[in-house]
Amino acid sequence: MSSEICNVCGLPGDLCICGTLTKETQKIRIYVEPKRFGKIMTVIEGIDGRTIDVKSLLKTLKKKLACGGTYKEGKIELQGNHAQKVKQILIHEGFKEDSIEIE
Repeated sequence: MSSEICNVCGLPGDLCICGTLTKETQKIRIYVEPKRFGKIMTVIEGIDGRTIDVKSLLKTLKKKLACGGTYKEGKIELQGNHAQKVKQILIHEGFKEDSIEIE
């Protein structure tokens, strides 16, 4: 029985709480901005891509919201106006409600 040891906290992989602690300390800002041709884009910024698997989070968001999106320049961009739904999904994924701000 060998389990990987976390490089950050030194605990075995199944006991590691680094991801949970990281999610609780994020300061996330969600806002909607207009793009070309009258399209609307929901932007999520403040998620640290070094400690959180942003690609996996983006995939989850796109799947649950049935929309397209991308991660670039440290921001997640989703097609459409999904600010309230994104907040609920992020809370369900383990982020603290107090740390999520919608503008």
